[in-house]
Amino acid sequence: MINKIQIGRKKIGEREPCFIIAEAGVNHNGNIAIAKKMVEIAAKSGADAVKFQTFKAEGVVTKNTDIAPYAKKNIGRNVKQYDMIKKLELSYDDFKKLKKYCDKKNIIFLSTPHSLDAVDFLNKLVPAYKFGSGDLTNIPALKHAAKKGKPMILGTGMATLTEVKNAIKAIKETGNKKIIALHCTTNYPCSIEEVNLRAMITMQKKLDCLIGYSDHAMGITIPIMATTLGAVIIEKHFTLDRKMKGPDHKASLEPEELKQMIVEIRNVEKALGSNKKKPTVSEKKIMKLVRKSIVATKDIKQGTFIKKNMLTFKRPGTGIQPSEIDKIIRKKTKKLIKKDEILNYDMVKMK
Repeated sequence: MINKIQIGRKKIGEREPCFIIAEAGVNHNGNIAIAKKMVEIAAKSGADAVKFQTFKAEGVVTKNTDIAPYAKKNIGRNVKQYDMIKKLELSYDDFKKLKKYCDKKNIIFLSTPHSLDAVDFLNKLVPAYKFGSGDLTNIPALKHAAKKGKPMILGTGMATLTEVKNAIKAIKETGNKKIIALHCTTNYPCSIEEVNLRAMITMQKKLDCLIGYSDHAMGITIPIMATTLGAVIIEKHFTLDRKMKGPDHKASLEPEELKQMIVEIRNVEKALGSNKKKPTVSEKKIMKLVRKSIVATKDIKQGTFIKKNMLTFKRPGTGIQPSEIDKIIRKKTKKLIKKDEILNYDMVKMK
């Protein structure tokens, strides 16, 4: 297993900042001006990458295929998949322009290929391939892309663990071991009851690759939770406006929500810190003020053997710690210790 994967200028892996993909998808509604606006929003939000989808409708779906129930609900009518996605296409020339625009805005350009032709076209434009969940069992396409040698990001919605393992195995057979599998649930929006975030933990234990999370639930809570559980990638759909017409708008974040999600994820990373249990810099400054020392309950004359009933524990923690009381019991005092005075070792004969 490769523990670190480079995508563009970003390193992905444990102890690395979570790689955040702002999923534009087809929320541009086939309009490159909207697509460019989405690039701007993703860049300003602090996302590492913005991702689109590269396809020609005739190369993706037969003309009589129905749309998914969620899409029918989201667009408010029943049409064929072909008719729906045909209106959501961007040209190959559009994607070249978007790549240049992403470079200008200092954000990584990604796009999901939906055909072998799209894989070949994107090879010069993307630093990694992201395949949607619908292509997890499309082994020929996965192998075709894997042979390009770029990192492979796999959506795993609708899949069993065995199917995910088969996809990973097929990719590794090409010699490409740069794989990140994303747990997700293929429904837009996904209900909280179907998120099943613990499956991501199972994937971390059972799969020989890095693991992330692609979120289709409403709001920003679940991606933040996934970050605390070790997701190395977070992918989230966004839109200019959830009221726009299209299959994915209603399950997407609006610009301010995207920005807030990224702020919260970065805060989570800061809060997770290291795996070492030790006092922080600020704790060291107050440690002596809030910890306690051994204190005399009464005047103890010089040459007296110390007994427990002569002592108590009070702040500040500048003297002998309470945990070391047994070291000084039955030891003789070197000097007079006054009532309420903090004990130090120079007051006691230790031998």
